[in-house]
Amino acid sequence: MNTLKALASGSSLIAMLAAAATPTMSLGETLAEIEAAAKAEGMLTTIALPHDWCNYGEIIASFKAKYPEITVNELNPDAGSADELEAIRANATNTGPQAPDVIDVGLAFGPQAKAEGLIQPYKVQAWDEIAPEIKDADGFWAGSYYGVMAFGVNTDLVPTVPTKWDDLLKPEYAASFALTGDPRASNQAILAILSAGLSRGAEAGEASGTKGLEFMAELNKAGNFVPVSGKSGTIAQGQTPIVAAWDYNLLAWRDALAGNPPVEVVIPEGPVLAGVYVQAISAYAPHPNAAKLWMEHLFSDEGQNGYVKGYCHTARFNSMVAAGKVPQELLDALPPADAYTRAVFPSVEQQEANKAVVTGQWDSVVGAAVAE
Repeated sequence: MNTLKALASGSSLIAMLAAAATPTMSLGETLAEIEAAAKAEGMLTTIALPHDWCNYGEIIASFKAKYPEITVNELNPDAGSADELEAIRANATNTGPQAPDVIDVGLAFGPQAKAEGLIQPYKVQAWDEIAPEIKDADGFWAGSYYGVMAFGVNTDLVPTVPTKWDDLLKPEYAASFALTGDPRASNQAILAILSAGLSRGAEAGEASGTKGLEFMAELNKAGNFVPVSGKSGTIAQGQTPIVAAWDYNLLAWRDALAGNPPVEVVIPEGPVLAGVYVQAISAYAPHPNAAKLWMEHLFSDEGQNGYVKGYCHTARFNSMVAAGKVPQELLDALPPADAYTRAVFPSVEQQEANKAVVTGQWDSVVGAAVAE
C-alpha cells in the first residue's frame, strides 16, 4: 500500500510535509529542564479528548507510562472547540482542576485563540517537520493530525448506503441523518456543513457555509435530519443511523461495535473535506511545563504513531513514512489511499469564513436545535 505516494499527490499541504529537520526548542529551554519542571508540577489538565477520538485513550496512557509522576486530569471529553476556549476564559484566574493546560481544537479556532490572548507560544522539537500552512509562525498553535469527512452507516437499518451528500435527501433516509454536535459550537459539525457545501460546487469559505446551510435546511424540511448529537451509541441504537463525522472517529466506532450492529464507513463522492486539528497551551496554564511535555509527546514518533493507530493522518506522516518510522501494519490498517487524493484542505481564512456563516445563520436558515 503506497499510502505516502497517494497522499502526497492529493494536496499542496501534504506535499509540503518535509523530511526531518533540525529540532527547535522554545525560549532556550532544554527538554530535560522542561521534564524536571513538569514532574515538579505533578499534573496535566486536558480537555475534550474522548478516548476513542484518534486513539487518545492510548496516547494518554502512553504519556502516563512515560511520566508516572504526572497525574492527567481529564476535563469534559465531549466538549467542542468553542467550549475549550470558553474553559480557558472562564478559568483565567483559577489555578484549580477546572483550568485546562492544553487544548485540541479545529484549525479555525487556533488563530481565534491567539487573537484573544488565550494561548501561549511553544515550538516542539519537531517544529520544522510541520507544514507552514498548519502552524502559527510564532509558535502559538500547530496542527498535529487530520481526517476527512465521511458517513458512518448502520447497515442493519440502512441497507442501501448513501455514496454522496445529495443521496441523504432521498425519502428512504427519513429521520436518519445526524451531525456530531451543535453546529454553532462543534468544529466537527461546522465542517460537516462545509463539506456539504463543497458537494454542491461551492468554494470553501462563505460560499460553502451558505450552500451547506441551504442543504441542511432542505434535509430538515424533508424530515431526514435528526437534531441529536450523533455518536457511536446513537448509531448503534438506531437513533441516528447515519452520521457525518471524521473518518477516524467512525472507524474507531465501527471497531468498538465489532459488528453489533455492522457499520460501514463511506467517504462520499466528489471533493473530500480534510480537517486539521491543532494543539496549543493555555496562556493561563496552571502546569505550563507539563503542557510543553504533553506537546512534545504528541509530536514525537510515539505520539504520531499513536494517532496513526487511531486512523488519523498526522503532521509528520510523510517524513516518518519516508524514514521508516511508521510500522507497516499501521499503514495497512488505514483506509484505501485513493479517496485521500480528492482531499481539499481549506485555509484558515476559508474555515473562519465558513464558520462565521454557519454559526451566525444556523438558527435563521435551518432552525433545528441539536440536542447533546
